[in-house]
Amino acid sequence: MSAADCEQEGTGWGILEDLPGDPMIWVLIFSELAAFGLFLGAFVVARAIHPAAFAAGQAVLDSKLAGLNTVVLVTSGWAAARGTKSAQTGQNRTARTWLLAAMALGGLFITIKLVEYAGEIGRGIGLETSTVFTLYFLLTGFHLLHVGLGIVILAVVCRRAETVGVETGTAFWHMVDLVWIVMFPILYLVR
Repeated sequence: MSAADCEQEGTGWGILEDLPGDPMIWVLIFSELAAFGLFLGAFVVARAIHPAAFAAGQAVLDSKLAGLNTVVLVTSGWAAARGTKSAQTGQNRTARTWLLAAMALGGLFITIKLVEYAGEIGRGIGLETSTVFTLYFLLTGFHLLHVGLGIVILAVVCRRAETVGVETGTAFWHMVDLVWIVMFPILYLVR
């Protein structure tokens, strides 16, 4: 298919046109998923090479706080989805309320994660303690940055609460949710 054919049929984004939100967010999402996949793959391979060291390291992580954070982030994703549904039906004020709830829960996730980090650092665990903790802090820190970025994106789309903007912002937010749902058992539960 030529570029001219693409122009006649649509924007030329192909399958990305069928996804909610701006197609460019999906390019970002797919690239971010690849990056997280590489990080998680490195963790899994390193754990396979050094199972005893990883089991000992994982045993000191606070799986209860991480579990609470999983509930917080999934609930935040639900709120963002409600915001999307409200925006799609023209209920912009309600959409803003749901997006604000999603952002607040995202802020709670960050707070809980920082409390968890403080506990680990207080026990003398840091980035250079071992391979386990180097990978743990890199993975969770990278994810934490994405939670912060997601809050900023939701704040930007919340101003107008227009359908495409809200769909774009919540698509990114759901990527952050999905990554954590995969990351949580790999980092905290599977030994």
